[in-house]
Amino acid sequence: MSAARGFTLVELVVELAIVALAVGATAANYSRLQQAMAYQSTVRGMLAGLQLARSEALRSGRPVAFGVDLGRRRYGVEGRPESMFPDELEVRFIVAGSETAGPGQARGQIRFQPEGGATGGSLELRRPQGGGVRLRVDWLLGNVSQERIAG
Repeated sequence: MSAARGFTLVELVVELAIVALAVGATAANYSRLQQAMAYQSTVRGMLAGLQLARSEALRSGRPVAFGVDLGRRRYGVEGRPESMFPDELEVRFIVAGSETAGPGQARGQIRFQPEGGATGGSLELRRPQGGGVRLRVDWLLGNVSQERIAG
């Protein structure tokens, strides 16, 4: 007599259930991973943009602005292509009153001077789950710094 080799129906159902659980867990984690990557990319992009505006002002000998438009959800260095920030990310800014524009003050900019100073201000980027980062620009020297916001 030869014994039949293979899977029983019960073993097959158990395997399919395990695969379904693994796929479900991966899909949920994938969404969180995408949000985390979009957040990190936006923080890096804004930080790089601020530093670029500062170095461009020092190099060119003319003022260069880094702008944020909350209504259009865009940011960037003047004269360069703008970048978008994700819808789920909450962005706030504090800038000099002379550097705001738009309905409800939805647009603002930080202007870097060729002598090294800036109009100063800060940008806050908050995650939907809480916490985030604050990017600060010192008005005296135009230095850009980053600090974590607890959530």
